[in-house]
Amino acid sequence: MTDPALAKRIREILAGRNAGDPFITYQALASALGLQPPGTIQRVAAALEQTMREDVAAGRPMIAALVISRAGDMPRLGFFDLAMALGRFPEDPAQHRGAWQAECAAVFRMLNGA
Repeated sequence: MTDPALAKRIREILAGRNAGDPFITYQALASALGLQPPGTIQRVAAALEQTMREDVAAGRPMIAALVISRAGDMPRLGFFDLAMALGRFPEDPAQHRGAWQAECAAVFRMLNGA
């Protein structure tokens, strides 16, 4: 079950990101939210998925694109799986990095009111 209040808080935190410091890890986001184990990353992931569904339904860029894995420089696989399921990203994994970069650029245009 998703937590609408948690998704709203995540959206507020991510809306404060900027091109100079664009990304935040799942763990750092959990810490910024004051979440305590167990299940912090799972709760964050579920709330991020909720924001993705809301954004796609509203025709907005997916603000969840700004959350990246600690082990890499892109979101976790679940982000890409849901982005494909929502029809936002192509199925070809070779195109995911470019689609994600374009999504990030669209998020910052939206946040900057462009």
